[in-house]
Amino acid sequence: MRWLGWTLLALLLAWLVGVYLPDLFSRVQPNLPPGFVRIENGWVYALGGLLGLVLLILGYAVGVTSLVNRRTGRRRSFWPLFGQGLTHLFMVLVLFFAYYPVLQILAASFDPRNTLYRILPPQSENLLVRARVIPDLSQLSWENYARLFEGFVLYPYQVVLLLLAGLALLGVGLLAAYRRLVGDAQADSPLGLAQNRSLAAFALLSFALVVLISPAQFTGQTTESKFLLWVRNTLFVSGLTGLLAVLLTATAGYAFARFNFPGRYPLLLVFIFIQMFPGFLGLVATYILISNLGLLNTFTGLVLAYSGAIISFGTWVYKGFLESISKSLEEAALIDGASRWQVFTRILLPLSAPMFVFIFLLQFVGTYSEFIVANLFLTGVDAWTVGMGLRNFTTGQFSTKWGLFAAAAVVGSLPILLTFYGFQRYFVSGYTAGAVKE
Repeated sequence: MRWLGWTLLALLLAWLVGVYLPDLFSRVQPNLPPGFVRIENGWVYALGGLLGLVLLILGYAVGVTSLVNRRTGRRRSFWPLFGQGLTHLFMVLVLFFAYYPVLQILAASFDPRNTLYRILPPQSENLLVRARVIPDLSQLSWENYARLFEGFVLYPYQVVLLLLAGLALLGVGLLAAYRRLVGDAQADSPLGLAQNRSLAAFALLSFALVVLISPAQFTGQTTESKFLLWVRNTLFVSGLTGLLAVLLTATAGYAFARFNFPGRYPLLLVFIFIQMFPGFLGLVATYILISNLGLLNTFTGLVLAYSGAIISFGTWVYKGFLESISKSLEEAALIDGASRWQVFTRILLPLSAPMFVFIFLLQFVGTYSEFIVANLFLTGVDAWTVGMGLRNFTTGQFSTKWGLFAAAAVVGSLPILLTFYGFQRYFVSGYTAGAVKE
């Protein structure tokens, strides 16, 4: 009875592999684009390779367990070690399929032919290259990236700011590596403070560099040469939107967390109800309001439109964070003669720094690749954002500039990657510390 279940499972798998799957795959004939290679019974090779890995893990588990049993004189089962091996294999496969599109878009960004369809497959002896599972490294070129940077001019003081920001980022990486080396995990230690200051310096210098770059520095004649200008516009808009979101949610969350006033609970319910509806339901009203204010085709109107989306969620999150802080800190400061404003600015705001970084990043990332609102409010090419710029490279089904699109996507994603790399611990701590509670 102990082995009956495993025997039935093995018989079921054998029936699937030997009878059902061959019949299923024989009836599925995918229509491959021109140039792709169809391998007869390719699923057999894939499934066989996977089964081979499983058998290899099984042999490793049996061998290691037997060796340990002989040395210790105890009898242990190999199934726990085999289960761990299968778990690691599954995790590796998940990571591979998750990051495989990144490999493809990197390969496409270095392909100057700007198309994904070929009449003939790549001429290579490697079957994976001919089947386009892995890119053809012989065709790599920097031409697409050069077209994005064409005609861009940096002024000397901007070069200095760029170097200082790079030094700050390098300092962050070296301090983080040193902290891991010496095992220093205290955020308030001298190393932790130095790392926080380096991050703040990098953020301020990068934002100053973005603000000081003007459209006159982009002298290229092609449309794609203005992509860096669109990145600059997006960073400017997303940065201002994030700062405004922090200011609005900080004051609103403090009011709801520390004051009892008429209509407090109904307003909190209204904030929840607002989150039930998607943002595009209010686009008509938002457009009319921004149009009446004369803010169409301006960054001011776009920032105001973006900022209203985070207020309801950010207020709830920051309210929950403040309620986790004891009121005795504020009461002690009030007894010592501090005002409400001093308590808020000198006690609560420093304690809320991780939460503010979390709210800023949430708004920054949410608006960075947004397309619908930006396309509705912005009309001039020099005022486009990253989402609108990427849309410009996909003008049709067969006229999409795939190489330029991939290169632009890689360049446009670098600010997000750097931001998450620098502030990832604040992002995680903000998720855990901002649990909504009442």
